Amino acid sequence: MIDVSEKLIMQPVPIDRQQALVERLTTACGGAYSPETRRKYYISGPQWAAAYQGQALFHAPTREPVGFEEVIRRLGQLGIRCWTTHDTDVIPTETLGTGAQWETVARIKKSLEENNVQCSMVTTETFHHAVFAASPAAEAPEVREYAAGRLRNTVKIGHELGASYAVYWPGSLGYQVQGAIDETQTLKWYAEGLNAACEQDIQTAAEKNRPTLKHCLEAKPFEPAAEILLPTSDAMLAFIHSGLLTHPEMVGLNPEYLHELMWGAAPRAALARVLLCGKLFHFDINDGYRLKHDVDIAIGLVNPLDWLNVLVLLRSYGYTGPFNLDYKPPRTTSNWGVFSVSLPTAVDRFITLWEMAGEVISDPIISEATDALKAGGGAIGKPVGEIVSANKELLTLHELISHRLFQILIGQHRGRTYSL
Repeated sequence: MIDVSEKLIMQPVPIDRQQALVERLTTACGGAYSPETRRKYYISGPQWAAAYQGQALFHAPTREPVGFEEVIRRLGQLGIRCWTTHDTDVIPTETLGTGAQWETVARIKKSLEENNVQCSMVTTETFHHAVFAASPAAEAPEVREYAAGRLRNTVKIGHELGASYAVYWPGSLGYQVQGAIDETQTLKWYAEGLNAACEQDIQTAAEKNRPTLKHCLEAKPFEPAAEILLPTSDAMLAFIHSGLLTHPEMVGLNPEYLHELMWGAAPRAALARVLLCGKLFHFDINDGYRLKHDVDIAIGLVNPLDWLNVLVLLRSYGYTGPFNLDYKPPRTTSNWGVFSVSLPTAVDRFITLWEMAGEVISDPIISEATDALKAGGGAIGKPVGEIVSANKELLTLHELISHRLFQILIGQHRGRTYSL
């Protein structure tokens, strides 16, 4: 008798046929959007995501380096309309602020124009280089002076490239051992750097007859410092309103979905608090796990239902800022796979979830349920016991709404069922 299991074993796939296999299976998945459709959405592709080589604390690189010309060219082909970058993603640290820097910036502008891509955001690397070992707000005044110069320089680059946003991630603003720093003074020093960036922005914007940038703080609860001084979006909001900033109206937030999730929070609730303060300027989109490290998985691959809820919130309250693909393509993906699978599928999942969020908002069942909950049971002015009784059955609608969200997520509201 022939062992059926042996017939199911696939033969080794030769190297020269592997890309064709991936392409065929990707096409078989369906659900892809055209570059023209993707350009309708304010999605940005970071240089650091596309060029990520798979390296980490315990991981060697698994991919070859990729320059900005290739990244911008491929973003244009895919229909990702915006590109973002750290200063040192594209300019060596030692040439920042020199003539060589502006030669590189000119090449970037040329590449952007040739590929119909815009630069939407720039950010400053104030965490990787050894000079920032004690953070950009270190005790040594020369470190703080250098950090402020880097921030001012990034603002100039941003204006030259036509960006609208500048993002700052103070992940090294903290300490490894207790008692090593004065937290209050460190926060004051950090504010001085942001103030320098805003002053430079006002000056450069006037010279170029452009609007000032939106300056965005990005919180993260863990790593690289053991204890971080501004670990959450709520901490950032308090810092903005602390009185330390000379232009607090210019400074808002760039929350990252996973950074809020990492410490056990609900990203949707965190975003709601930022929206209420009018400070949701920019949004980094990815996915991951609670109480874990910063795995930066692409959107929707871990928490699709939560992501649907997040986008319902943002659509309901009129968020029109960028969605920045701040994630790391897996180490198991090839250089070719980054542009053939990682980036396009991440964009397409976002578009699908965004449009699903529109379905949620217009769904008659959810609308009637939420309206009924808001109307209540008509017991205003009645004794507390009657108030409880008047709403007891209505509150069951909470679970029904959640079930309806699940139905929309899997297409069950359109008739998708399984027969066993």
